[in-house]
Amino acid sequence: MTSLHSTDPRSTAPVPHPVPSFAVIPGAQVQHALQGRAREVVDLVEATYRLHGAGASVNPPSYFLRFPDRPASRIIALPASLGGQTPVDGMKWISSFPANVAAGIPRASAVLILNDHDTGYPFACLESSIISATRTAASAALAADRLSRGRTRPRSIGFFGTGLIARYIHTFLAETGWEFDRIGVHDLSADSAAGFRLYLEQSGAGHGITVHRSAEDLIRNSDLVVFATVAGQPHVSDLSWFAHHPLVLHISLRDLDPGIVLASANIVDDIEHCLKAGTSPHLAEQRTGRRDFLTGTLDDVAAGRVTVPADRTVVFSPFGLGVLDLAVGKYVYDEVARSGGLHLVDDFFHELRRHG
Repeated sequence: MTSLHSTDPRSTAPVPHPVPSFAVIPGAQVQHALQGRAREVVDLVEATYRLHGAGASVNPPSYFLRFPDRPASRIIALPASLGGQTPVDGMKWISSFPANVAAGIPRASAVLILNDHDTGYPFACLESSIISATRTAASAALAADRLSRGRTRPRSIGFFGTGLIARYIHTFLAETGWEFDRIGVHDLSADSAAGFRLYLEQSGAGHGITVHRSAEDLIRNSDLVVFATVAGQPHVSDLSWFAHHPLVLHISLRDLDPGIVLASANIVDDIEHCLKAGTSPHLAEQRTGRRDFLTGTLDDVAAGRVTVPADRTVVFSPFGLGVLDLAVGKYVYDEVARSGGLHLVDDFFHELRRHG
């Protein structure tokens, strides 16, 4: 194996460091490694939140590449470093091009680069739209479980937005033991709502499915509300729709008017990250000049530092942490490596001698 060299302080002799091999893991392998592993991945996400809460991570702000000629589109870089027993560094590079949907392809596409902890060398490139959807769904399922403890467990769920993320969230809820008497669906696109209903029927949730024509009907008839839209600014502002105090998984972050945020108990994944980029909590902070409307983080709830009220609407707004992508990506890499299925690119790193 090719090696780099550093100097041992006790000797002038170079100490070899192996250069990691470089693997490419396509989407089919990613999906196979994660298929049917919802409970394991939810546990992994919770453990990652604990590491992050304990300071065993580096998770700088996401970097947004925007385009003056395509204002609805963006590409986001999420660099991160995760400690623990199997430390790893890396970055997710994920694009969001809403116009793709009309062209018949998914809105989001992504790759994840994993870097070796000791040398910094990248050792894998993974298709990451599946990883991103998986960690998002696992975070949502974890939040639904943790935030419903001490409250009446939801028996009805409403999905506002019916794309890939909504499908993954439903799958993770179903695979972690959730059952619902009623499932509501609402989308600005009738075709998307119909497609999601068909998915629900084929997944075995064929009873009690209602496609709601209005957002108000969906929210009023749901104990658990999932926002998974591509909204760029708040579009739900009537506080009376939440009079029954549902649990809200505000996955798309920009759906709720600040007034609804301020009237609710708010749980986030990371306070500093969530109060950026025009999210609904960020707008609430700008409106009031304060942050005390934030009840705490999901890690605070899991650790018992924060108690979720039973008599208020509870909103979970996760900005989406790069460390979660690293954790799930490393899990996928290890599973593929264990199966002997890594596609290695021989001699990917070429100039390895300092002086030629």
